[in-house]
Amino acid sequence: MCGRYAASRSPEDLAGVFDIEVGVPPAPAEGGDRTPEPEETLAPDYNVAPTKEVYAVLDRPLKDAADLRPVRQLRRLKWGLVPSWAKTPEGAARMINARAETVHEKPAYRRAFAARRCILPADGYYEWVTGEQERDLEVEGKKKRARKQPYFVTPADGSVFAMAGLYEFWRDRTLPDDHPGAWWATCSVITTEAEQGPLAVAPAEGPGSLADIHPRMPLMLTPDRWDAWLDPARTDPEELRELLAPPPGGLMRAYPVSTAVSNVRNNGPELLKELEGPEEGTLF
Repeated sequence: MCGRYAASRSPEDLAGVFDIEVGVPPAPAEGGDRTPEPEETLAPDYNVAPTKEVYAVLDRPLKDAADLRPVRQLRRLKWGLVPSWAKTPEGAARMINARAETVHEKPAYRRAFAARRCILPADGYYEWVTGEQERDLEVEGKKKRARKQPYFVTPADGSVFAMAGLYEFWRDRTLPDDHPGAWWATCSVITTEAEQGPLAVAPAEGPGSLADIHPRMPLMLTPDRWDAWLDPARTDPEELRELLAPPPGGLMRAYPVSTAVSNVRNNGPELLKELEGPEEGTLF
């Protein structure tokens, strides 16, 4: 799963990494879009939690533009997808992840999968390790395991962690068209089975693979897949599913961090500091 992550890169940095043409836009107007204009940027966030606003990279034509080609944009979206057909946005906090194995067929995600795909840039993500028996129960869907020792998972080479995502627009019919909150732009992270091979850099004491930490992980897209994933002209579900293949193994490192990250009110670069060893006892 992915329930917390860190995202500290500036829009300028992200523009260089992803070849972004248009910066952060204001809230969408009627129809879910309007020509983007600069606005206040998001502050670095070292403890991104569901329902927060996050940056997303997407390819989409600019409304009312003479040129209808897709333009690579950096947009602000709320983490927790609200399907366009939902009556209320109340379930958004529960729809932060979409499983790669079923995203093409689930009613909440299949339309977005076919037409509204994005990349959610991150420094890395947090995951919590606990006892082996409780973890097995969670895999079987019988128990939600208690969070214990947090680990930070990040590319070993320091590059951006490009999470595959989906986005959607939802219209709040209780508000007039010109209300700034009339349209919601939301997103979800696609997850896949965690890698079972060895980490590129493993902690001296602790897990040797991502699967040792948690059975699921965000689907990281390597740069060679970015253009194809973002291309809105690609709509065939079977062709798109080929892009959901896990990245090559051995690209990630994981290390223990302070349990302070378990409280969403804590936020700062100190949350990413590597500990010499776990603060909480686990199965390792």
